[in-house]
Amino acid sequence: MDPFVRAFVTRRRVGHLATSDADAMPHVVPVCFAEREGAIYIVIDEKPKATTRLRRLRNLERNPQAALVVDYYSEDWSRLAWVMLRGRADTLAAGDEHRAAIAALREKYPQYREMTLDDRPVIRLMADRVNSWGRLDL
Repeated sequence: MDPFVRAFVTRRRVGHLATSDADAMPHVVPVCFAEREGAIYIVIDEKPKATTRLRRLRNLERNPQAALVVDYYSEDWSRLAWVMLRGRADTLAAGDEHRAAIAALREKYPQYREMTLDDRPVIRLMADRVNSWGRLDL
């Protein structure tokens, strides 16, 4: 990611993660995320439905290709913008990178500071394709 795109992405609070199963059936969910050293991290937190068997995790086991879209919407359409990050995603269960991802997510989202996340899976998306459009300065 170039610095301009990275700045736009890190300012966003919610993204939409797209995965697909082995039959290419798409699945898109809103997610909280953090960017760190070029990787995007998404934790499977302790919301009521949060298990380690969520569809997004099952999909990534079968098909590791994923995309994250972050956007800015305004009724003034001259201010619209989006970034799509596409690449390989995998799941981290432990280790230094897992701990650093949890720390980055807790820094960005105060809600995560009260959750037990240390043993929760973290999705890591390594984008090899980045597309953007619109007013990335917002």
